[in-house]
Amino acid sequence: MPPTSYQHYGPSFQGANNQTQQPYFQYSQCNGKKKALCIGINYFGQDAELRGCINDARNIQQFLCAKFGYRQDDIVMLTDDSNNPRTMPTRDNILTAMQWLVRGAAPNDSLFFHYSGHGGQTKDRDGDEADGQDEVIYPVDFKQSGHIVDDIMHEIMVRPLPAGCRLTAIFDSCHSGSVLDLPYIYSTEGKLKEPNLVVEAGLGLKNAFTSYASGDLGGMFKSAMGVVKTATGSGQKAEQYARATRTSPADVISWSGCKDSQTSADAMEAGTATGAMSYAFMTALSQNSQQSYQLLLNSLRDILRSKYSQKPQLSSSHPMDTNILFIC
Repeated sequence: MPPTSYQHYGPSFQGANNQTQQPYFQYSQCNGKKKALCIGINYFGQDAELRGCINDARNIQQFLCAKFGYRQDDIVMLTDDSNNPRTMPTRDNILTAMQWLVRGAAPNDSLFFHYSGHGGQTKDRDGDEADGQDEVIYPVDFKQSGHIVDDIMHEIMVRPLPAGCRLTAIFDSCHSGSVLDLPYIYSTEGKLKEPNLVVEAGLGLKNAFTSYASGDLGGMFKSAMGVVKTATGSGQKAEQYARATRTSPADVISWSGCKDSQTSADAMEAGTATGAMSYAFMTALSQNSQQSYQLLLNSLRDILRSKYSQKPQLSSSHPMDTNILFIC
């Protein structure tokens, strides 16, 4: 089980009133209130119509209730077979539902976000992407209202969360590896992917972290740019910038269906249309509900490996111990 105390990491520094401070986060015990948002979009009548996304949303809803103790009354469903305009997965409805999901969040709460639909990429505007591309999801009305970029999703669903609050996100969509802009990405060996932790960048991170925690976005970005200027190479600069501006004291985890450069399959499993990632997630935890993060990542990969080229990804808002038990 995850430890209950604050987890400190990186160098200490002098904060307000000459108090010694250190960057920190807190794992959620997931024993507070539980809320979920499930989105499934088949894009009926549009180009590149999908088949399994609505099934995914409903299956995840049932899975959360059966396996993790969520109540249907606390789960918002947005699917494009809905007859209610308020529960259609339009851009406005998705953003409103994201805001609902995190409203009133407290330590040890467990929030769950699931998206099954089209994903893509667009030009990065703020320098936080090593490949120069932001990741996006496509609402049912994207042709009229536009996509939703990862920076916005992070701003709405991650930044407001307090230390010790869990958000578990699953993205069953193409180009979704870093779609929630979580800066710590883990390998199947449970190791943080390079470059090394940005805490090694020194004072710039300390200042950025304290600015983030206090809501001083101007100070955060100024400090973050100081970190960027110490780095070399555009990819390293982007990674340093992302970790200086996207690290959070909350407990945010994202399971995505593929790398940023890959596509996610709209598949058939057991005679039913489904997203490959959603199917793998439910299958892995049905087979063994007591898995560490590292073991679960490997389980997802193993389930998909024989039929699909996509490689599920695990990312977090903080440096984490992947040997602890996955709970939600």
